[in-house]
Amino acid sequence: MNESVIAHVHALSHEGRGIASVKGKTTFIEGALPGETVVFTYKKRRNRFDEGVAVEVVQASADRVTPRCIHFSECGGCALQHMDPMAQIHFKQSVVLENLLHFGGVTPTDILPPILGPVYGYRRKARLGVKYVLKKGKVLVGFKAKNPNYLADIQQCDILHPSVAIVLQKLQGQISTLKAYQSIIQVEIAVGEHSSALVFRNEAPVGQEDRQALKAFGVENQIAIYLQSDSTEPLVPLHSIEEDGMLKYRLSDANIAIQYQPTDFTQVNFDINQQMVSRVIELLALEPTDRVLDLFCGLGNFSLPIARFVAKVVGIEANAEIVKKAYQNALSNKLMNIEFYASNLQGSVLDAKWVKQSFNKVLLDPPRTGALEILPIIHKGGAYKIVYVSCNPATFARDIGELVKKYKFTLGSVGVLDMFPQTTHVESIAVLTR
Repeated sequence: MNESVIAHVHALSHEGRGIASVKGKTTFIEGALPGETVVFTYKKRRNRFDEGVAVEVVQASADRVTPRCIHFSECGGCALQHMDPMAQIHFKQSVVLENLLHFGGVTPTDILPPILGPVYGYRRKARLGVKYVLKKGKVLVGFKAKNPNYLADIQQCDILHPSVAIVLQKLQGQISTLKAYQSIIQVEIAVGEHSSALVFRNEAPVGQEDRQALKAFGVENQIAIYLQSDSTEPLVPLHSIEEDGMLKYRLSDANIAIQYQPTDFTQVNFDINQQMVSRVIELLALEPTDRVLDLFCGLGNFSLPIARFVAKVVGIEANAEIVKKAYQNALSNKLMNIEFYASNLQGSVLDAKWVKQSFNKVLLDPPRTGALEILPIIHKGGAYKIVYVSCNPATFARDIGELVKKYKFTLGSVGVLDMFPQTTHVESIAVLTR
């Protein structure tokens, strides 16, 4: 298994591993880039393909750069720090186009300019694992390692927003001092425009002494602190920064402010999100008479700014609590031309009140599983334009293929957004018309 082998890498897999043919067998090589000659050792040998890791670069690609993070070789949070950021964009663009052709059987009319932003210090939402490792005699706090069975032992993180990255090492030390150090299994990070929060997930009750210690940690580092026994349970605040306990971000182009709790879904990259919302509004070509349906609307990230430009917006989200918060955000932004409904868009919605309304434009921003179940409703509603935002190229391609072939939409422009630099996660956007 430790045999060293030389190989020429001819492509990059969607997971960011170099692809080589070694003795006629496909081999995926971690840490290798297309065009490179590398020496690698095997990690696993399988019937159809092998897996390895590069131990020496004999001939480097012009796209190779030195990873900034000292933990890049062990941490599984990033996969592409050794690749030039613009090369990452071209790679992600190729992934989207390949998926559209392979899963959807379609090609776009043109490619949108990529939406770009900071490539480090951008991540405002993250979940860090916490584990006491007996062999190391200490608590680890970090992302999963490249071997997903382990937690990476990291002291810093260059992709996290600086307001929380700076306390990462302190956080490890703080948890180690708690009596409940083996009960904390996760720390969720959320960074708003003006304040940050840490949510400690605990498998067993956390005593008063530990609560006071966590509160003191929050006071010292100016970070809000919460406990949560399970991701479905209410938050227990130990220390707040904002008076109302809510985080906030602003969409300046539409003059919209959105409030949310640390555990609510928001985009991880505020800079890209700002540009993405503006791009969506541009592609929808909004008119004062438009009636827009926003499916999988969340807190109103798209619904609220769209409402500034049209006659009516209806936002649909599965989680009833999130729908309440979306309404609160609409009221705080003085938007009266917007409605929100709680509906499971991956189930039956035929009897829902909003289905009986008519819309001429639709925004789709589904989870990774896509929006296949709701496509017949969109077709029946008579909309002539759809803007589709996706975090999964495969389901994005599948759904667009369905819209084109079955429902006779025409695929126009497609583009990528650099929402997750240094990783293989791909965020994409497309516009369809009929």
